[in-house]
Amino acid sequence: MAGLVRPKPHYDLVILGGGHAGLQAGLKAGLLHQSAIILDRGPKFSRSYYAPAMDNIPGFPDGISGHRLLDLQLAQVRKVAAWTDYVAPVAVGEVRREGEEFSVTFERLRTRQTVRGRALLLALGVVDRMPEVGGKIDPIFPWANFGIVDFCMICDGHNLPGKTVAVLGTEPLAVNTALDLLHWGPASVSLLTHGRPLLPGVPEEERAELLAGLEAHSIPVRTEEIVGFEGIREKRFGLRFADGSTTVFDKGFSALGWYSTHDDVARGLGAKVTPDGYVATDEDGRVLAEGDGQVIPGLYAAGDQRDGWKQIPEAWAGAERAVIHAWAFYLSEKPPSASVPGAPGR
Repeated sequence: MAGLVRPKPHYDLVILGGGHAGLQAGLKAGLLHQSAIILDRGPKFSRSYYAPAMDNIPGFPDGISGHRLLDLQLAQVRKVAAWTDYVAPVAVGEVRREGEEFSVTFERLRTRQTVRGRALLLALGVVDRMPEVGGKIDPIFPWANFGIVDFCMICDGHNLPGKTVAVLGTEPLAVNTALDLLHWGPASVSLLTHGRPLLPGVPEEERAELLAGLEAHSIPVRTEEIVGFEGIREKRFGLRFADGSTTVFDKGFSALGWYSTHDDVARGLGAKVTPDGYVATDEDGRVLAEGDGQVIPGLYAAGDQRDGWKQIPEAWAGAERAVIHAWAFYLSEKPPSASVPGAPGR
């Protein structure tokens, strides 16, 4: 069992995060016979944990839930338990560079422990910002858990033909999401600002262009505050507004951006972080340094935390590439052979 694993003091690779990217990294490390540890807050913190069905996962023509997919990945990691330790739940604390190694302090069962690794992979993911009702985010959870409210149009836009859709948000992201969703042929798209002004602080020229787009495609904007949700039994997205009115949609899309990109660990290690809070890397997932943009030796990032597309197959590919590169250029006791592609030098 994961809770009985006793972490060793030293590993070839330390992986922060046990979502799709982190689990794939741990599996790959084990298959390459490199010692690794995955430090995970727990499966429920993965973005896909509550996704009822995902249709873009190879080998699952009828779709698969995020929860089930994580279970299957963890089962694979357990098969390489001789090489890879999975430890959860933990709360990661201090992460620092010590010479040519990385030191990670974490808390588990009220006990603080420290592990060190020759390489470190950041796979902490990101956290979506949830719409609040009465100062709480809990009211939206049932609708999100049933897939009635979505957060990724690239993942779920194909389910929208002929449906009525509500987009929640106030920033350019929300307006662009509402416009982009038209690609899938919904019956209608509406933009809901939840009692807040639309496009606050946006430069006038950009604001005018975005508003013109809404008008050209007849996308209405409702500014009333949302005070409650309903329609869960009918699998509909029903909303109650402060003025007493109600509206029902087939689907909701949250376009509120990120609550957290977990960029504090990366910044503490001197990493370059984009204006949106993502960790900047090269094509092999090697983290780039703030300032000169050079590679930070032994430091990698994969999954949603890395700058790039936010898709599970992309997270898998990024994790694979990062671990293979680390094995070839940092963890292997001998220089990489000419058959192993990668940036020159160790």
